[in-house]
Amino acid sequence: MAFIEAHDIVKDYSGHRALDGLNLSVEEGRVYGLLGPNGAGKTTFIRILNQITKPDSGEVLLDGHKLCPSDIENIGYLPEERGLYKKMKVGEQAVFLAQLKGLSKHDATLRLKAWFEKFGIEQWWNKKVEELSKGMQQKVQFIVTVLHEPKLLIFDEPFSGFDPVNANLLKNEIMELKQKGATVLFSTHNMSSVEEVCDSITLINKSKAVLSGSVWDVKQKYKDNTFSIKFNGDASFFSSADSRVVMSEIQKQRDYTSAIITPREALSANELIRYMLEHVELVGFEEKMPSMNDIFLKVVGSNEVEK
Repeated sequence: MAFIEAHDIVKDYSGHRALDGLNLSVEEGRVYGLLGPNGAGKTTFIRILNQITKPDSGEVLLDGHKLCPSDIENIGYLPEERGLYKKMKVGEQAVFLAQLKGLSKHDATLRLKAWFEKFGIEQWWNKKVEELSKGMQQKVQFIVTVLHEPKLLIFDEPFSGFDPVNANLLKNEIMELKQKGATVLFSTHNMSSVEEVCDSITLINKSKAVLSGSVWDVKQKYKDNTFSIKFNGDASFFSSADSRVVMSEIQKQRDYTSAIITPREALSANELIRYMLEHVELVGFEEKMPSMNDIFLKVVGSNEVEK
């Protein structure tokens, strides 16, 4: 079931078209990547979801109904530009922000104490925000974003400024929130993060959605029919005109030879394996899949538009 549906969203700013007929559909309980270069229109769509601005035309449906002011209670938003009051104490500010999301002071304090302990920052409760490192401040903002258990979570570059250990901590928390039923909209330039956490994506470029689909389907579309193999035996046959494959990047290892092969004709993986076994002893065989970073560069660089 689609939890977010955007239909023909258009938004202009002073003669600049920020979104041009954007359509997308986000399934409930999934992690959805909103990707694109700077200025593509991602932040504009996020602002529309948060009702900071409205589309000039088109509509957004949330959980089956047209987006309305009361939906803000069911949205948790962590913006790319963090903003905490530097002079306030951490715990006091977190409780205040939680109350703005509808929690009582008592419930907010109980939940916050549990989260602070989980993130190992309980000792910072009575410290001023300005005494915290950037990473610590980001942890506090992440906690405040998810504390009221919203149905929709929007994370804009959530791992920015985090070391690998803390970035992994947040990834695990995001996946746990997904398991609990939250729908997550995830905006980032970090393509490795997309591969790790996203189920589906939409890539926006120059105000238009140029690529949408599951991460698996997108990778299948852009794969180039090459395979990485490890083998033992004489590979000289594969340089002959009779070979059904082209072999490249051949490297001699201590216990085997590695290479990249590309079929000259349409062959299934099983057919290709059987063919290779006729000539060499296979030690390893793997289809080479494009990374999301490679796909991003290819689509944005060519300005390719999905039909």
